[in-house]
Amino acid sequence: MPDLNWTPRPEELVFDAIRASGPGGQNVNKVSNAVHLRFDIRASSLPDGVKTRLLGWADQRITADGVVVIKAQDSRSLERNRADAVARLVQLVKAAAHVPKARRATKPTYGSQQRRLQGKARRSEVKAGRRRDAD
Repeated sequence: MPDLNWTPRPEELVFDAIRASGPGGQNVNKVSNAVHLRFDIRASSLPDGVKTRLLGWADQRITADGVVVIKAQDSRSLERNRADAVARLVQLVKAAAHVPKARRATKPTYGSQQRRLQGKARRSEVKAGRRRDAD
């Protein structure tokens, strides 16, 4: 899945309008412009591989129940905060859709082994030079 063109279905998204924190004067105290976006990974329309990778991540935005919670409060507009939250969700899902390349174990080269052993021998000589002779 190199490129996932996925957009969430409206019924999969749950928005809660909340009051934003931080500076803003009376506007912050009166108006609920910040948004909590909740997205249930297990009940979503995502492919199974993406769901598994998302649920396996140790991300603070993903709860133990498998729900992504995104808080957007950068704008003074509720609609802009909603759009920002959805964009951040899509970005998170696209990151999970990227399958990392499988790592193949390789053996160290002969030259690297020799350099390692020479360095160990040199260090051993330095330490041996610090010792007093036991006569």
